[in-house]
Amino acid sequence: MQKEQVLGQLRNNLQHELSQAKKSYESSSAYKSQDDMKQEGKYDTRAIEAGYLAGAQKKRVDEIEQELNMLEEIDLKLADGLSEVITGSLVLLEHNGIEKHYFLSPTGGGKLLTIEGEPVLVISVFSPLGQELVGASVNDDVSIEVNENVKSYLVKKIY
Repeated sequence: MQKEQVLGQLRNNLQHELSQAKKSYESSSAYKSQDDMKQEGKYDTRAIEAGYLAGAQKKRVDEIEQELNMLEEIDLKLADGLSEVITGSLVLLEHNGIEKHYFLSPTGGGKLLTIEGEPVLVISVFSPLGQELVGASVNDDVSIEVNENVKSYLVKKIY
């Protein structure tokens, strides 16, 4: 399994989401300035509400663009050959006898990707598991507390 494929799919998903968000923003921006949005009474707030919607959609566009910039900063070659987990590492973890692949990223945490028929869960470096994984090596145990239960993971492989 290749880290480049994981990062590429994550980037493509965000670019698609950005495209959709931009369309929504443009649509709502055009809608708020239409003639039928003119106030018909002192309690008519359609134009104001449309403005709020456009503002929120613009904020989402900006957030996605920031996420894409954060992905561009990941240096996969830096992670090659390292014996410890860093941002951009693809990691095979074992939990309760089950092995799963995880990709450590500054953004996109919680997204489940399929690479070469295998599921890969993107985890944020800011998540509890991501924070514990940074600096871990093969055969290290990392533990996190979830709802007063401790979950332990064994680092099997770092790509």
